[in-house]
Amino acid sequence: MKKTLTAIALAATTVLTGAAPALAEYPNGPVQFVVPWPPGDFEDILTRMIAEDFQEQTGQSASVVNRPGGGDGPFPGALEVLNGPTDGSVVGSFVIGVPIVGPLIDIGIDENSFTPVGIFLTYPFVLAASGDAGYSNMAELAAYAQDNDVVLGHFGAGLTPTKASYAAAKLMDFEFADDSAFDMLDCNTLSSGDADVINTTLALIEPCLGEINILANIGAEPIDKLNGVKTLAAQSGVNDIELWNGLFVKTGTPQEVIDKLAEIASATMASDAAKELMVATGARVYWQGMDESAARIESDRAKSADLDKIIGN
Repeated sequence: MKKTLTAIALAATTVLTGAAPALAEYPNGPVQFVVPWPPGDFEDILTRMIAEDFQEQTGQSASVVNRPGGGDGPFPGALEVLNGPTDGSVVGSFVIGVPIVGPLIDIGIDENSFTPVGIFLTYPFVLAASGDAGYSNMAELAAYAQDNDVVLGHFGAGLTPTKASYAAAKLMDFEFADDSAFDMLDCNTLSSGDADVINTTLALIEPCLGEINILANIGAEPIDKLNGVKTLAAQSGVNDIELWNGLFVKTGTPQEVIDKLAEIASATMASDAAKELMVATGARVYWQGMDESAARIESDRAKSADLDKIIGN
């Protein structure tokens, strides 16, 4: 009887004070990290590191689910997170395109759909040409393209590095004679002559690095492995937007969930394994928290709109 009265008293106190019952400690069940890309790329590798650390530290099952959908959308993995709960059981590992391009293509995503947990990766995108091309930097390419056709190979017209390449050409007063989207852009693409300049990641052309010309890297900072290669922004005046990846949750997810995810993920990015990946591939691995990431996204929305304006989209 005493226990019953105590329970009634507690319930009455909750009603009178408006106090909410305490949330169960997060996580209290399995967690899925959703990657809208096939397995094996940088974001997938690092997200799997996070999931492994998450499972080890919390004792709850953590898995990575790949939901490929293409470089320009429609981001089926993002829609899975958007349609999921707000309890942290479904976490997105998204490239810049999800929060920036997603709201522009009428697939149900808006600018407030997701809350960033943190951004942790910048892809090492570069513009590369064969070693016997008549140009080794952007100024030389611009001069060459005045009298010669240059074909650009890329991973998708809507991808941030591709748009930056188009905009840089406009600002430097030249145009690519043609362009094509490829599933793979590596040493063979250049040696076969399928494209004259390719917009790809450093890891894919690492085997022939000594035999090709790296014209520029696409990002805010030079890549340490590419001694003397300047950024596309420094050479052309285009803004320094870059292709990044981060963790996101559905807006409305409690702050304590975001904080727990950030605590584990930030430690993963500071680990020896993550640092080794950065050294080996030229990718930039770091951690930007929720507020800094939100500010970066707002800035990148303006930068992306600027690129569209330059290239006439």
